[in-house]
Amino acid sequence: MAGAISVHTDSEASKRPRHITESPVVKWLLIGLALAFLGLVVALPLVSVFVEAFRKGAEVYVKALTEPDALSALKLTLLVAVIAVPLNTVFGLAAAWAVSKFSFKGKNFLITLIDLPFAVSPVIAGLVYVLLFGAQGFFGPWLDERGIQIVFALPGIVLATVFVTVPFIARELIPLMQAQGVQEEEAAASLGARGFAIFWRVTLPNIKWGLLYGIILCNARAMGEFGAVSVVSGHIRGQTNTLPLHVEILYNEYQFSASFAVASLLVMLAVATLMVKAIVQWKSSAH
Repeated sequence: MAGAISVHTDSEASKRPRHITESPVVKWLLIGLALAFLGLVVALPLVSVFVEAFRKGAEVYVKALTEPDALSALKLTLLVAVIAVPLNTVFGLAAAWAVSKFSFKGKNFLITLIDLPFAVSPVIAGLVYVLLFGAQGFFGPWLDERGIQIVFALPGIVLATVFVTVPFIARELIPLMQAQGVQEEEAAASLGARGFAIFWRVTLPNIKWGLLYGIILCNARAMGEFGAVSVVSGHIRGQTNTLPLHVEILYNEYQFSASFAVASLLVMLAVATLMVKAIVQWKSSAH
């Protein structure tokens, strides 16, 4: 009997990675603490959003989502994401290709610029665009003479969103492409393949899952951005309000059920994004 217990214990221990020396009690304690923290900080607030959204019934909930201003905010949010994400995708691919495949002066400076939006407050980024393109800004008089409006219009919202989402795709691809090296591209070039053919047939298949992952993260941030967009939008109801801004306006007007209803729509978009992200991660691991 004792020998059977010893064999069982030894077999269980052999299944554990060598670097893990803690007992199962410690493992489950850490897992429990992590789940409790996530439940308190993440899950509980999200559940409360839906509870408050449906507090006055489904009719009030549906009415809040189908209101013209809410539909306008939803359309603007999706439009901004549709414009900003492809722009950052092209930039991210170009920047990652340049950094990982070429040696040139200023490479570290380029990487620092890509990381800059992570360090700068989005509110400051929005203020910079106001100082550049606002009526009293550096380019303001020139733009006003030609009837071009950047700030308090769609172009300003897109610029602010592009700024805060610049790093996501590039920073996802740069380490991936650096780890892959240039051997496959050099082999393709030695066989007579040209630049675009090398990218399409060799580079892109190797980075497609990382690229999709970066696009998903970029899209999630673009739809949920508040700080920079709040500064450059002007809060014009039905015109320049995205969903996060519309939630703030409704809450400040004490329309709590409506604000939580619109917030729940953002939560559902985030959950859908996470589901796509999980599928991409699973596909990437399988690949």
